[in-house]
Amino acid sequence: MSKSLRLPEKWFRRGLWLVAAAFAFFLIGLGSLVVGNLPQVERPLEVEAFIPEADAQRVRAQIEQAQAQANLADMARDKAQLRFEAERARYQSARETFDNWVATRRATERPEQDTELIARSKALDALKQSENRTRQELEKQEQTHLEASQALSNAQSEMSQLRDAAYPQWQSAMRAIELRVFLYRLALTLPLLVAAGWLFAKKRKSTWWPFVWGFIFFALFAFFVELVPYLPDYGGYVRYIVGIVVTVLLGRYAIVALNRYLEKQKLQEALPENKRREELSYDVALERLAKSVCAGCERPVDLKNTEIDFCPHCGIGLFDHCGHCNTRKSAFSRFCHACGVPARKLLPRQDEEPASAALTPEPPPQHGSP
Repeated sequence: MSKSLRLPEKWFRRGLWLVAAAFAFFLIGLGSLVVGNLPQVERPLEVEAFIPEADAQRVRAQIEQAQAQANLADMARDKAQLRFEAERARYQSARETFDNWVATRRATERPEQDTELIARSKALDALKQSENRTRQELEKQEQTHLEASQALSNAQSEMSQLRDAAYPQWQSAMRAIELRVFLYRLALTLPLLVAAGWLFAKKRKSTWWPFVWGFIFFALFAFFVELVPYLPDYGGYVRYIVGIVVTVLLGRYAIVALNRYLEKQKLQEALPENKRREELSYDVALERLAKSVCAGCERPVDLKNTEIDFCPHCGIGLFDHCGHCNTRKSAFSRFCHACGVPARKLLPRQDEEPASAALTPEPPPQHGSP
């Protein structure tokens, strides 16, 4: 078709296709935002919402109490650990000092130092007892921490059991929400697909065809692409069923259109040639000839063969001669390409009805040639 279009018209059509693509792009962006934000119309649910309120409050209180006790026991254990480490260090230091003094005492063997030996031994024993007390306190705090941790673990285990018991109800509620959200999305995208089908059937060749095709691209993308990530397991059935229905409708439309076209072509080919030429527009004829098919019946014809002047399938004239310079030219050209004189109407063939033979040539050309 591009060969039969004027150059500005060709570029305008390309620009209008860009308009259609841009319109579809922005519609798709808006549609993706709407489809993606549809779940926000439903309140999110947690498993805890399906646990009996009394049991949930009781277990939560136990968890909070056990957690608080565990924190306090942890801090007390850390403090006891520090005191124990300090007492043990003091005892170790005093023990080393005592051992050194005893070694010196054995070397000198002075009896007057026995009283000091007894005093040092008592001080060392006191330090050892203090270390033992801090060790016992540490062990006590570790036991308390262990009990608090066990209480916390038991409370958390009970809460986990309550969650497990409530999980089937939560799962059922989430499926219901998923179904509602899917129906919201389907209610949004399916009418778009129906509208796109109506626009394709009625308005695709209208003046506003760029917006029509942009909307069609958007509707197809929204239903068959944008909806896919949000489809639940059963949503695939809807998508495939709708796809089958759309395919059947388009197939039926194509079959009916084909039969209507073939019937129209048969009626056209039964008309006299001059009548067929009157009903055949100039642009359509050029479009068909550019595809190397007959302008009348659209069957393939070797237009490069200079011996073919009429279609071998329907008999319509494809080439004639200029009435001014006798140059062979297309029978559908409005002007002779050799001399520029307006083309005359093709004279009827001898096998046509006599009524169709009364064709008169167009007015003589207003041309400067002799």
